[in-house]
Amino acid sequence: MRVLSVVGARPNFMKLAPVDRELVKRGVEHVIVHTGQHYDHGMSTAFFEQLWIPAPDYHLGVGSGSHAQQTAAVMQRLESIVVELAPDLVLVYGSTNSTLAAALVAAKLQVRVGHVEAGLRSGDWTSPEEINDVLTDRLSDLLFLPSRDAADHLAADGVPAERMHFVGNVMIDTVSWALPQALALDAATRYGVTGAPYAVVTLHRPANVDDRAVLGELLEALARLARTVAVVFPVHPRTRQRIRTHGLRLPDDGRLRVLEPLGYLEMLSLVAGASLVVTDSGGLQEETSFLGVPCLTVRAGTERPITCTHGTNRLVLPKRDAILAAAEHALARRSPARPVIERWDGRAAERIARVVCEDERFELDAPLAATPPHASRRAVAIPQPLGAD
Repeated sequence: MRVLSVVGARPNFMKLAPVDRELVKRGVEHVIVHTGQHYDHGMSTAFFEQLWIPAPDYHLGVGSGSHAQQTAAVMQRLESIVVELAPDLVLVYGSTNSTLAAALVAAKLQVRVGHVEAGLRSGDWTSPEEINDVLTDRLSDLLFLPSRDAADHLAADGVPAERMHFVGNVMIDTVSWALPQALALDAATRYGVTGAPYAVVTLHRPANVDDRAVLGELLEALARLARTVAVVFPVHPRTRQRIRTHGLRLPDDGRLRVLEPLGYLEMLSLVAGASLVVTDSGGLQEETSFLGVPCLTVRAGTERPITCTHGTNRLVLPKRDAILAAAEHALARRSPARPVIERWDGRAAERIARVVCEDERFELDAPLAATPPHASRRAVAIPQPLGAD
């Protein structure tokens, strides 16, 4: 059997790693294509090294560009590879432009598509990730669900239940595998925040960093937060570029430590020991919930509401006072208990491999909610963010 995995961005790599190990264990010829959507060392190569992912068999080198440019470049450069290799299955991961582009190429060539982390919805059609998710799910033959609510979203879109497999969250497989190595690094000591509460911050989404007023308010909130706890801020290349473009200042005064992007193990080490995480990342919502670390997600909605209803995540709008009030509340109430979320048990990749290699079914134990076909995708139940009027 030949399976072709297409990845392009940092979140994809973390999902790929355990799937690669499980497929190779079963004797599958697993071909890895890196589109190059993320291409610098800190956002790409370091992840392959730390997660023990083999070097990609193909690198498309698409680089930066608009959504249309990236999607088109991946499609143009991937098509000949899929034609030449004629894989039995193309696996795509998450909700990036590379994800949708690869699914389109495979579907048009009549090659089966499997979507790892299918069925996630935020209801926000201004989000490129939402569009990528919806279209990829409709193109996919195998949909690997990370959480129970994903099945309802897919049913609302008219996706047949026999295509769905409730395998659990493959990101948690990587966290479970990497955590002992991450803790051994003791990144808190390395970055001078050991022995006291500290917060970890990541911000990169266009809604938060492209508008000067919004980004300025967020930076002011971080500066104020640093008066209470040390703040470690690995700055995404997009965010750093926007700070320069907008003529804003990124303070680095000892309490707010500004870093370059970190490798996966360093970042996981910091997050595991943090008293608070402030982010707009999808993956960190999941990782903090699994680790029991309070998380403030600076967004109006989330495609991972289970992290709010069953985990440690809380939505907050990009307003200084709302962020500071939510941070104060979270820092005062941290509990060491880790939430238990269904099938977030470190075995999702094993289930995926059993579906791919053995045609095994992983159905939901309970029936889906009664959702009429083609119900509005905007009716996604998400928690109300703090700071909303």
